[in-house]
Amino acid sequence: MSKAVQRYVAFSDRPDGGNPAGVVLEAAGLSDDRMLAIAAELGYSETAFVCGTDIRFFSPLAEVPFCGHATIATAVALAERDGPGEVVLATVGGPVPVTTRRDDDGRILATLTSVPARIADIEPADLLELLASLGWEAADLDPTLPPRVGYAGAWHPVIAAATRQRLAALDYDFDRLATLMAARDWTTIQLVWREAETRFHSRNPFPPGGVVEDPATGAAAAALGAYLRDLHLVPVPATITINQGEDLGRPGKLVVGIRADRAEIEVTGTAVAIG
Repeated sequence: MSKAVQRYVAFSDRPDGGNPAGVVLEAAGLSDDRMLAIAAELGYSETAFVCGTDIRFFSPLAEVPFCGHATIATAVALAERDGPGEVVLATVGGPVPVTTRRDDDGRILATLTSVPARIADIEPADLLELLASLGWEAADLDPTLPPRVGYAGAWHPVIAAATRQRLAALDYDFDRLATLMAARDWTTIQLVWREAETRFHSRNPFPPGGVVEDPATGAAAAALGAYLRDLHLVPVPATITINQGEDLGRPGKLVVGIRADRAEIEVTGTAVAIG
């Protein structure tokens, strides 16, 4: 690797929790092929490449338009280098402000503000194929949380399980789901179970990126925020907590801020450097 690659775990303060991401803070001069090769060599679900305030994200298989956990990792890396504050990162989908601060324990907390977020209907045929790929039936779904597709820089179907047990028993057809997601330009599937009004558990299959499951997914968390807001499933303003990665043995926590006066969604978490 010709450029300095840093490794972080996002949405956890433990090296064995959250979601690992690669971060290259000085990516000027790297070709697309080289960035893809670095991401593939690292093997993480995404690696972020920064040139000035421009940021791009590559999975081991392809570029993705936006990645929340790699953005949080990048924000913490920048704060450790330059000090906490605010920077506006230019993503493929638009500007994403990120702010960092130290909490009472000295940890750096990062908050990203997504591009304007929204939802769309999911086509009935796509839902049937998605459920078949997952091995789920209609009875496995929570009837109070209807399937939709959410956008906050990338598209994520939001599918709610009726029980925690259904969410835990994730065993899907990798190739079949990858084909559907590639055809629809979906980044990850936001599978959730609602524990309480503002507390969710989540899992995120990511076969288009060559990854069975993302342990923590900030972009999908923002999409969930838009979903809850636009379907009036939480009173706004609201703060949502998402526990993710538990079923992988990599627990992480994502905090989602939903406001009534803006279309953007805020996602907050920690990150820690790993070897």
